[in-house]
Amino acid sequence: MRCDQCGSLLPQGSDVDMFEGVMTIPDSKSEAGKRRIPLNSDAMLGFRLLLDRAKTLGIAGPASYVFPACENSHIDATHPQKTWRTSWRALTRAAGLKGLRFHDLRHQCITELLEAGAPEAAVLSIARHVSRRMMEHYSHIRMEAKRKAIEGLTPVAPVQSEAAAGAGSQRVN
Repeated sequence: MRCDQCGSLLPQGSDVDMFEGVMTIPDSKSEAGKRRIPLNSDAMLGFRLLLDRAKTLGIAGPASYVFPACENSHIDATHPQKTWRTSWRALTRAAGLKGLRFHDLRHQCITELLEAGAPEAAVLSIARHVSRRMMEHYSHIRMEAKRKAIEGLTPVAPVQSEAAAGAGSQRVN
């Protein structure tokens, strides 16, 4: 999901379906168009907390945005938040992650999905990449994951070093 797509999300039943545990991304930068993404338990909890917050503020409703506009401490849930640049910078600075871009999380997610063994077709569908080449641009497989993959290869035959092989036999001159 891209940062600009977060702002256009509408709540329960339209873009975020808490019953099915799916989110519909309404627009897309690519020709791939609208897509539905399953939500894991962390994402479901996050959306539930946002919905609870909206109810507490009295702004929950079918036409209210998940991330509502807020100007001069006035929340207008009928309009989406235009930008969260200031909030994002404050958040990353407080977390000691100054310079982390929201888009970096997209790269991280794709990398972790691939490293966890998710099928490429599933990752392409979730990320809505139209080509394998674009998916490869977004994934940054770490050396440890590559090492683990290589270690998973089954040896053809046991190999002994020359020193170990020679230690068990006597040479006759």
